[in-house]
Amino acid sequence: MKVAGRYGTGNVDRASLSRTGVISHCYRAKDILAESFDEGTKTMLTIFVTVAALSGGVPVCSAAAPPASVNAVGKTDFRSVYAKGKTYVEFRDAAKKRKKAWKQHYADAQVPDALTTRMAAVPGQWRLLVVAEDWCGDSANTIPYVAKLVDGAGNLEMRIIDSELGREIMESHRTPDGRAATPTVLLLDEAFEEVGCWVERPRKLQAWFLENEPKLDEDTLHEQKYAWYDSDRGRETLREIVELIEAAGAGEPRCGH
Repeated sequence: MKVAGRYGTGNVDRASLSRTGVISHCYRAKDILAESFDEGTKTMLTIFVTVAALSGGVPVCSAAAPPASVNAVGKTDFRSVYAKGKTYVEFRDAAKKRKKAWKQHYADAQVPDALTTRMAAVPGQWRLLVVAEDWCGDSANTIPYVAKLVDGAGNLEMRIIDSELGREIMESHRTPDGRAATPTVLLLDEAFEEVGCWVERPRKLQAWFLENEPKLDEDTLHEQKYAWYDSDRGRETLREIVELIEAAGAGEPRCGH
């Protein structure tokens, strides 16, 4: 699910940008000035925009305040952000979009005994901080399965935050093609330090999607993506999340895109 894409020829998910606030119009306007025009043209446009702003014609771009989740030294306070998150049940019950999928996928989820055993063998206590939106198809096809894993594990917890609160997390954990996306999952240790991440969708599906995105029309692309999810039933997501936690438990943190 795109949340921040290229601001170019017909390749912007404007609805997502509006919903998440990940990239402001003012921010993108500055990028366009920097990338698209020579110095003389940029000067003329800057004068025009300034005059229009002073006359009330367009909003004045101002520097954005740092996210509330960032402390005085510029490091995200994951403990504070985690405390603001919802449990899976709270998030699911509050969902306004894809509510059936959020409920059904959790109900249908089956965590293989082998993964349950492997999860129980990882020493320590772990937390998953998930940035997700109820309307996001990738979130609705992955996070319910992770929630079932969490509910069966004695050493794993999870909280879910929206993309507004999780903006800085998403921006600093991008997809292989450079997008901020939901879901973004951070693995936190007992001290609430980041020791791993998982972004958007399973690696096999992500590789297929990026390979076929230029080849297929949008409807066919997403139809086949959801067919993959329906066939997989969360298996790849669960396997990758458990592998992520095992790696952190072995002292080898990694970010699996």
